[in-house]
Amino acid sequence: MLIGIVAAPVKIFFILLFGHQKVSWRHTSVLDLLTPLKSVTAFAVLYMAAALVFNNPAVLPIGVPVIDALLALVFFTTVRLTARVVLKERKIIPYYNATSRENMKRVLIAGAGESGTMIANEMLRHPEIGLVPVGFMDDAPNKQKQKILGLPVLGRVNQLRMVLNKVDVDELIIAMPSEDGDVIRRVVNEAQKVKLPSRTIPGLYDLISGKVSINQLRNVEVEDLLRRKPVVLDTHKIRSYIEGRVVMVTGAGGSIGSEIIRQICRFKPGKIVMVGRGENSIHSIYREFQQNYNHIPYEVRITDVRDIVSLEKVFRETRPEVIFHAAAHKHVSLMELNPAQAVLNNVGGTRNMVNLSLEYGVKCFVNISSDKSVNPSSVMGASKRVAEYVVDGASQQAAPDQIFVSVRFGNVLGSRGSVVPIFKEQIRNGGPITITHPEMVRYFMTIPEASQLVLQAGALNINGAVFVLDMGEPVKILDMARDLIRLSGFEPDKDIKVVYTGVQKGEKLFEELLTAEEGTDMTQHDKILIARKNGLPVNFEKLMDELFDAANEGDGDKIREQIQAIIPTYAGFKAVQKYSDY
Repeated sequence: MLIGIVAAPVKIFFILLFGHQKVSWRHTSVLDLLTPLKSVTAFAVLYMAAALVFNNPAVLPIGVPVIDALLALVFFTTVRLTARVVLKERKIIPYYNATSRENMKRVLIAGAGESGTMIANEMLRHPEIGLVPVGFMDDAPNKQKQKILGLPVLGRVNQLRMVLNKVDVDELIIAMPSEDGDVIRRVVNEAQKVKLPSRTIPGLYDLISGKVSINQLRNVEVEDLLRRKPVVLDTHKIRSYIEGRVVMVTGAGGSIGSEIIRQICRFKPGKIVMVGRGENSIHSIYREFQQNYNHIPYEVRITDVRDIVSLEKVFRETRPEVIFHAAAHKHVSLMELNPAQAVLNNVGGTRNMVNLSLEYGVKCFVNISSDKSVNPSSVMGASKRVAEYVVDGASQQAAPDQIFVSVRFGNVLGSRGSVVPIFKEQIRNGGPITITHPEMVRYFMTIPEASQLVLQAGALNINGAVFVLDMGEPVKILDMARDLIRLSGFEPDKDIKVVYTGVQKGEKLFEELLTAEEGTDMTQHDKILIARKNGLPVNFEKLMDELFDAANEGDGDKIREQIQAIIPTYAGFKAVQKYSDY
């Protein structure tokens, strides 16, 4: 009795010391059970020491502290887990009542990993969503016939038809954010064979927060079928040149510019300066920024990179330290019709940016380039190649602590005006889908992937480099169009026709990431290479002045002649003449 009277306040002391009262009852997790383990262990050690000191089994038996500790741990654990079930998990119970499921959609989850488990857990906890998880599909041998959250792993993906013969299912949820496009395509194909509707969660590139939510479920997109294994970023190096610094992004309202802003926000910049010419597109990212990232200081400047006076004012007032230059005209066909604007914006704007960056001591300048700059057959591609030369020239004038680089990559899936949104609109209108040539192929990359690698390239700290992103395997545009038709619930060439319109001026059947003479060197990152350069063209500054004279005159033929003088591999219209009558 005396021992119990003495032990009680000591136990209360340890409970308060380790903060039992601060742990949420409703949200108790396995890690939270460490708290009672600590207090029980501390008391047991003290109790054991007292027993050894007294050394009298009749008064204080040596085995009592051990038994007391085990009973206390069982008590605390049982109480906590019971409270969790009563307060939180009780919502699961209606799912196992047949009458409550009559108006709910029965869902099979492809992927029994962490993401699939999180999705199933949300369904179980939120019956108002109207989704009932009935089980998992997973190819991992060690997961077969297991139960997760009380739900069975019913088989492998290729056994979907067999599973549907045994279990009533209304929809398939694909919860495989880390798998590449080939795996997603296989799952989708299996679902289409049995006419089972499917949805998915975004890939890891899109799940920036690392959290998976039922609200992120969406229809399978062609981007999912082309998804690649996520790139492992060196976040420490990226943070080292962004954290606490003023970061300017030009073309901030565009697809790439706005995504670069989202990615930058992960690395605690001191301030973000959004620069763009189109007020509507800037307004969109501005509103998103206010909603999601308002803890980060920012400025929005409606400024044209061709306007050196306004641009200088922005530099003077904001003092950027890191710049991602994404402002550019990018549509090949439109720039063929307006070559002067391609030169004035893509080349002139870049020259203004690098000159001001040199003047104001910008530490890191990253220019966004394109695979169309390689052996260019279009004015747009040629203008991006000349812009690379401009950045290279700035790197040769840079101070020892300044970095000027270009990052070259191919088409970005889903970017404004790219082929995927155009195809989707054509499908919505009932077709046909128009393709220039059946053998047309392009390199593709998702917007988040491209933006993350751009940030990583800036962290490599190699002044004057032209980085080439690993774009994977080129994709045939015809195959992509047919995938989109199927994902929209139609049959290619039956419900939606595919029509060939002929190669347009300035287009190539095959884009290249390197010129024949360049080649590449490896970097510290396996997805980023460095193009070997041959130096600036002879009399580059003089040739540039003549190019701008032609652009200011609006003389398209003269512009193309000047481009040819700067870039001998510029093919103009010749590269597509043999396809023009297709």
